[in-house]
Amino acid sequence: MSNDRLRYPHPLIDRYASEEMADIFSPTHTALIWRDLWITLAEAERELGVEIPESAIAEMREARDALDLGRVAELEGELRHDVMAHVHHFGEMAPAARGYIHLGATSAFVADNASLVQQRDALRLVRDRLVAAVAALAAFAREHRDLPTLGYTHFQPAQPTTVGKRACLWLQDFLFDLDQVDAALRELRLRGARGTTGTEATFQELLGDGERVDALNRKLAEAFGFPGVYDVVGQVYPRKVDQRVLGALSGIGSSAARFGTDIRLLQGIGELEEPFGSRQIGSSAMPYKRNPMRSERMCALARHLCTLELEAAWTASVQWLERTLDDSASRRIVLPEAFLSADAVLLIAQNVASGLVVQPEIIRARLERELPFLLAESLLIAGVRVGGDRQDLHERIRGHAMAARELAQSGSGSGDFLLRVEEDDQIPLSGEPLRELADPSRLTGRAAEQVDAFLTNRVEPTLDSADAKNLEPARLRV
Repeated sequence: MSNDRLRYPHPLIDRYASEEMADIFSPTHTALIWRDLWITLAEAERELGVEIPESAIAEMREARDALDLGRVAELEGELRHDVMAHVHHFGEMAPAARGYIHLGATSAFVADNASLVQQRDALRLVRDRLVAAVAALAAFAREHRDLPTLGYTHFQPAQPTTVGKRACLWLQDFLFDLDQVDAALRELRLRGARGTTGTEATFQELLGDGERVDALNRKLAEAFGFPGVYDVVGQVYPRKVDQRVLGALSGIGSSAARFGTDIRLLQGIGELEEPFGSRQIGSSAMPYKRNPMRSERMCALARHLCTLELEAAWTASVQWLERTLDDSASRRIVLPEAFLSADAVLLIAQNVASGLVVQPEIIRARLERELPFLLAESLLIAGVRVGGDRQDLHERIRGHAMAARELAQSGSGSGDFLLRVEEDDQIPLSGEPLRELADPSRLTGRAAEQVDAFLTNRVEPTLDSADAKNLEPARLRV
């Protein structure tokens, strides 16, 4: 059996997340960012007066892609240090630059700065996924803006709403997440070249004065597309940054779990269904089943995503003084998994939202079954307005409602509440006025109007600014 078959396959990479997100955190991509940092550092140091031959920098540029991770692994086995293994390997590929690679830098220079670059790029991809999910839900909300449906509180029948209004609840959650992702992106800075404890002492000695050190960090930040560096750091950038970023990702997890749970509930009562492939199998034992497996998977991955924020919070809380190394192993796992999970969750969210199937007849039937209780107060007020006695009307309406409910629950009929009311000559309501009162669309308040206002004032400007036109439904791998 090959070594690949003996290794544990990570489900997030092999089944759920996109190749684009996996590539951002791949060993090759990480190593190439490190090399870009070393090249940029040498270029900036030379510009600021450090004696580094241009030929050495040219050789570093030429050898940038000459990467052998197998050789790196051999070196790390000998040196027991991942960064130095890469330094030595880069020096093997660019021997004229060997004495200048990593000049003045610490391990955190490459590891931390590369992590910030990866988080920035991964957040941008997450943002694209969020916008796509928002666009799909917005289209669904607009299509069903005025379709009356039974509302629920405590998962018990309550005042009607519309299918589109309910979708706006999910949609608004994702918009909150988009705000948080945008805020996290705005706040990200580069660590820069700050020395072993963040005092910049090494670089001040190397460059001669503090102004050149500031210039060096400006050059580094500009080269990697950041607005600047963090004001103060220890050996590493503040681990509160990781907590902040994972907080935004965790928010996506909670929004997606809420969306997925609601779909599962609604599919359980038959009102709504997630997409189901023509050859999809719902159960290995029960061929007839159409399980909401995409929403279930979304909820499972979202739950895992939400738990990762806690580990980032713990890591931020135990950074002794200028730094301790007990963050390293955790961050190697937590940061990539958080982004891979968010990516997978949002791919499912867009896919589900793009293919939701509404069952209007089932929705209507459930509304009609609850109509006696939904209409009772409106009928009472209307009857009083046309001269009825409030107490007598209350008792008669209550009796008809209970009888109609018993008939519906017995399975021998769908309930005859309105017929009973119309045939009761002690209730001064019948004909068209009674039918108007029983129109479910009259019971949904301003739901459709709220959908229109929300989509027009909040959602559409967001989608326009994100250039979210003609988005294709997400393709799921499994």
